[in-house]
Amino acid sequence: MQKTSLVLATILSLTLAAVTHAQRGGITPEMIATSLPLEGAPLAVPGPYKVESGPAFGSPGHVVYRPADLAPFPGKDTLPVVIWGNGGCAINSTRYAGFLTTIASHGFVVLATAAQPGAQGGRATADNLRAAIAWAETENTRSGSPLNGKIALDRVAVMGQSCGGFLSLELGADPRVDTIGVFNSGAQGDAAGTVAKLHGPVLLINGHERDFLMASSEATFDAIKSLPAFYGARRNAGHTATVDHPGGGEWANVASNWARWQLKGDKEAARMFVGKDCSLCTNPNWVTRSKLQQ
Repeated sequence: MQKTSLVLATILSLTLAAVTHAQRGGITPEMIATSLPLEGAPLAVPGPYKVESGPAFGSPGHVVYRPADLAPFPGKDTLPVVIWGNGGCAINSTRYAGFLTTIASHGFVVLATAAQPGAQGGRATADNLRAAIAWAETENTRSGSPLNGKIALDRVAVMGQSCGGFLSLELGADPRVDTIGVFNSGAQGDAAGTVAKLHGPVLLINGHERDFLMASSEATFDAIKSLPAFYGARRNAGHTATVDHPGGGEWANVASNWARWQLKGDKEAARMFVGKDCSLCTNPNWVTRSKLQQ
């Protein structure tokens, strides 16, 4: 119990440090820790692949989640890349293991940051996430790599929560990144200037009024003028939302479906976001807005 409390305190302090410089005063750990109650909440829906995870080969600063059986790739299915930025820009991604496993189970190589042996503290930066993309590029050509020739390097998403969402917005300008997912976050300061650098579809998801970054999320959506974008506010979800639910809960389902649609062209997954009868649009638990082509 003491260890769990220490980890939570560290996560909260990192998140506070990441957002208080750009927000008005009054943000408390309790505001950050607000989450959707587990009872009655939608469960995470895993994909068809069993997942294995571990340190990224030759890159102790990253952890990788991927399908255990790579035989279907690339002949029967594609294997795109999803890069994840943790809340609080935390280095250690253990908290998001279930969430990342759910995404990987749908047929993705998922990369996140990891604490290196002996390292003390520190926060992830956009450069850490860029290095994850570079790792995938190297592994796809490395002799002896189980991923050699398997990865769809032309299909890359960067997603993140809270401070990690700031990083996903920054990485959205990278020409290798096809789409971004911004969870419980939004552009800080000049939203118009931030989104002007983006070039691919944008997903913005927040925890509605209990999420103190709801306004930033909505303002970022409003600032997007020429790109496809989807905005969703999940009532009562709060800032932590469902990332601590088994498998990442509803947040993992939204992330997985967006990635399946954007990176795999999955029309079934697209129905969560597209059309006047899209599943999130007609769900009374969600408030949605869309700049997607119908």
